[in-house]
Amino acid sequence: MKIEEFIENFAGEFDETPAEKFVPTTEFKSLEDWNSLTALSIISMIDDQYDKTITGADLRNSKTIEDLFNIVVSK
Repeated sequence: MKIEEFIENFAGEFDETPAEKFVPTTEFKSLEDWNSLTALSIISMIDDQYDKTITGADLRNSKTIEDLFNIVVSK
């Protein structure tokens, strides 16, 4: 799994935020589009695309996209 692919899939779950805003150090919870539905979409995307299960706690414990990527890789 490559972080570039993960970022592309992650960005696909956002409707309004331009793709160039998504880099490994993006603090995704500060994005205007971030809400509880987006969080559920991210959890579902990770399950569908990577066959990994993350929890709400995993999201809460992640500050950046790279933090979340590292959690997914470790599962």
